[in-house]
Amino acid sequence: MKNIMIASGLMLLSACVNAMDAKKVRAPIVIDGIANEASWRSAQWLPLDQLLVGEMPTVEDFSGRFKVMWDNNQLYLLVELTDDVLMDSHPDPLDKYWDDDCLEIFIDEDNSGGNHQFNYNAFAYHIALDNQAVDIGKNHPDGSANFLTLNDHLDSHWRRSEQAPYNVIWEVALRVYDDRFDPTAKSPQRPVDLTVGKHLGFMLAYCDNDASKERESFMGSTPIKAINGDKNLGYITSDVFDKLTLIN
Repeated sequence: MKNIMIASGLMLLSACVNAMDAKKVRAPIVIDGIANEASWRSAQWLPLDQLLVGEMPTVEDFSGRFKVMWDNNQLYLLVELTDDVLMDSHPDPLDKYWDDDCLEIFIDEDNSGGNHQFNYNAFAYHIALDNQAVDIGKNHPDGSANFLTLNDHLDSHWRRSEQAPYNVIWEVALRVYDDRFDPTAKSPQRPVDLTVGKHLGFMLAYCDNDASKERESFMGSTPIKAINGDKNLGYITSDVFDKLTLIN
């Protein structure tokens, strides 16, 4: 347990920080939503079962599990989802993307913790059903929110299984950037190299909406203790992330 400051700095958050390991891949992984590579068989399934927003779904409505692996260039995620309705009602990828079905990857390159809502101390990649990735950047000069696509940070592909219960198999390769990332930089920016023993802050989540104006459930991989009834804190502070260690 540890105490952290969030948002205005006036509230204290008590977060349960867990530890998980990611094995290094032994053979290439192709991001195609099939997940038939030998490397995946050596990785452990982890649950996506923590309710962060909304109502706890039934198993038929939504359930999920995932695996994480890595090589020197990127993280790999395999996510298996049971979701009876897939919804993408906002054609603009920057408009209310959190109210459509989407996969959300939270990553803090150096596991330093702290606020990241309007900066790049950490990232919260919302990957929509069209595989576009969005996060919140530094505010515009007038103070308005700055939503931006970061599609070059990752490769994403999902497909439904051809057999009941017709699960979604979602694969992602994610390049990891540190807090020096600047989307306005004129020269290309390199992601960090990944090495054995590196610690990253990490959390996975999924927004589930069947037919409502707003998401009905927000399910995460990490238990978060509510502040004033609110567990939706991952997009504000990386202190609620788990610690992910890269191992052989």
